[in-house]
Parts: sequence; structure tokens; C-alpha cells
Amino acid sequence: MGIYSRHLRPRLHAMALAPRITGTMRARVCAGLAGDVVEIGYGAGLNQPYLPTAVTGVWAVEPSATALELSRPRREASAVPVVVAGDDAQALPFPDDRFDGALCTWVLCGIPDGARALAEIARVLKPGAALHFVEHGLAPDPGVVRWQRRGNRINRAVSGCVLDNDVRSLLEASPLTVTRLDAAYEETAPKVAGYMYEGRATA
Repeated sequence: MGIYSRHLRPRLHAMALAPRITGTMRARVCAGLAGDVVEIGYGAGLNQPYLPTAVTGVWAVEPSATALELSRPRREASAVPVVVAGDDAQALPFPDDRFDGALCTWVLCGIPDGARALAEIARVLKPGAALHFVEHGLAPDPGVVRWQRRGNRINRAVSGCVLDNDVRSLLEASPLTVTRLDAAYEETAPKVAGYMYEGRATA
């Protein structure tokens, strides 16, 4: 990892996904979480202020030390304790059936093997527990998809993720059962990066 990936990219993510832009979506996605929650791609802790009081703890999986440092003020200000507990969503260091819920927001697009990450989430969730998610990904319009694929190379370099992640197919092929999936363009984002998939999937 170079200086940009280690230090600058996490700050770019924190700015691009700041609460003034994403707060409404974060509040919706976090609603209903309770008990012990594993969060994949904890990042700068931007979901922390939106966690319901019923959440008893968050186990944060995050590969970036810089992002975790940026999260410190939010962790310290939160009534919900956070355990930094891993750095690879593709190999979670938890036993089976451990968690009451899982959370991921704008994460799957940057994981090398998203299918493996979803399988790991399914493994560590208690039966019937849900993954709460919002992800950007593959648009329904061929013209937008062409621009997504053209932009993937530079987006990988800048943001570390792909624009045309097929979120629906990933979820449908996973061991999780999708119970709600809303998909639409986010009005405030460019279409190439603004087709959002939001919902729940249970173990």
C-alpha cells in the first residue's frame, strides 16, 4: 500500500460519504438494528451516530488504520461500545451464529471477493438475524453501465472500488435471503456512481 491508499483515500471516503450527503440513508439502514452488531467496512465510523439505542455493541471490521483513527471521536462520543475486531471481511475472526445483526454501507464494491464476504456475514449471523445494507452498483440503463465500465479503472485507482458492482446478483447468489431490496438513483449523486441498492437480507 502506498501513501495515497493508506492515508489519503480513507480521508477522501470520509468526505465523499459525509453525513450531510448520506445521513438520511444511514439512518434508514441502521434503523432496527439491535444487540451485538458486526459492521463490515467500519471506516471513519460514520454510521456510529445513527445506531439505535438497542445496539449493545459494534464489532468493527476495517483494514485501514487511518480510517479507524478518523473514527476515534465518533467512537468516544457514542454510548455504543466499539470493538475493533478484524481487517478482512472475507475471513471474519468470529464463531458461527455470533451476531444479532450486521451492517455494511458502501463496502462491497471495494472487497475483492464480495461473494466470500457475504458468505462470511451469513456464517456469523444468528439464524434469522439480518444484514442491513446500502451499496452503489450496477445501473439498469445500458448507457450508464457503459460509462460505469469505462470509469472503473480510474475509480479503482482513486476510490479503490468498482462502479458496476452487481449487488443484486451477489445477494441472490449468497447464503442470505433478501427480504427487502430497494434500488434507485440517488438524486444528489452522478448516475455513474449513484445507483443505490438498499435493504435487508437474513441468515
